Amino acid sequence: MSELPAPARPLLLVLASTYPRWADDPEPGFVHELCRRLAAGFEVVVVCPHAPGAKRRERLDGVEVVRYRYAPQALETLVHGGGMVSHLRRSPWKWLLLPGFVLGQWWAAARIARHRRPALVHAHWLLPQGLVAWALRAAGLAPRYVLTSHGADLYGLRGAPALALKRRVARACTAMSVVSSAMRGEAASAGLRPPRLEVIPMGADLQERFTPHPEVQREPGLILFVGRLVEKKGLRHLIEAMPAVLRGHAQARLLIVGYGPLEASLRAQSASLGLHDRVEFAGAMTQRELPALLRRACLLVAPSVRAASGDQEGLPVVLMEALGCACPVVASRSPGVADLFGEEAGSCLVPPGDVQALGAAVVRLLEQPAQARELALRLRERALRVVDWQPVGEAYTKLLREACDA
Repeated sequence: MSELPAPARPLLLVLASTYPRWADDPEPGFVHELCRRLAAGFEVVVVCPHAPGAKRRERLDGVEVVRYRYAPQALETLVHGGGMVSHLRRSPWKWLLLPGFVLGQWWAAARIARHRRPALVHAHWLLPQGLVAWALRAAGLAPRYVLTSHGADLYGLRGAPALALKRRVARACTAMSVVSSAMRGEAASAGLRPPRLEVIPMGADLQERFTPHPEVQREPGLILFVGRLVEKKGLRHLIEAMPAVLRGHAQARLLIVGYGPLEASLRAQSASLGLHDRVEFAGAMTQRELPALLRRACLLVAPSVRAASGDQEGLPVVLMEALGCACPVVASRSPGVADLFGEEAGSCLVPPGDVQALGAAVVRLLEQPAQARELALRLRERALRVVDWQPVGEAYTKLLREACDA
């Protein structure tokens, strides 16, 4: 008897703003990392904004990527190099790009949906992607959609019109996920009432890429910061703490990996504190390069704060990656971070924006390398259970499959 053919994979239409422009792009790639794992069970098509130098259509790691135009190429600057919320706040003229951005994504997604009929839409970020997903459903082009909030969309954009839109798209979705347990409470406070709300973080590859290497020695005094140079990352507080860190640990030096709109002001701050030979701005770095650096550093610091706009971190992926490499960490006690540290939170978390506490925590771990190493190894074991891509990918696959069957 001949075997029946395997059923075709359901089409999952993914809407995103931040997405790699090409292979090894230093821009955050967590949405793509999830999509390529979902591709085992879904035919995944991503609709995301175009950027200078990127292809309009391509296939990356089994994921079909469609990049839509929303402005003349030289002006396609709304997302990359700092994130949408940061760009809108620092350059108000970029609000003029927003209608083309939203309508462009709607048009590109509608064309795909009209011809290929997705089983489900997965919208990353409540606005504007959630609004586009809602419009697709309202137009009869998609039967249902799932929302995933990453932090900036939930904590920021607090005006009455934005809140009304977020409540509408949450109410009409099939399910919604947030990346930390603190965000569940924030969603309730904002009046979001999705039919189903799950806490599922983004993940990190802690099995193959972000792993310890017993033969690599950590460089004495090397402190690492990795992230966009935007207000919510809190880098200015770490730079401000560096003179005190140097008084407590003379070998300390800070390596900053990343780029963004605040680079010039942060360089000026470093120079004003006389840190020319102790603070280095290394620019962007690819995901392939980052593990080696996390294995060399004595410490990764993530001094996140709540920005003036209300924007703040959900759960920083770089913390997961550092713990995967057994790199000791100091981080701000922001709402989403507690999920990652559990009972060890008191050992390496400090109040956001507290420069004195930040400096003291950095010095303590630099001065106690054996204890810092043991703490990092314990946290790696916890991270393997909580944020490795294998359990995270399985959780998202389950959520999306159940939404398809709803």
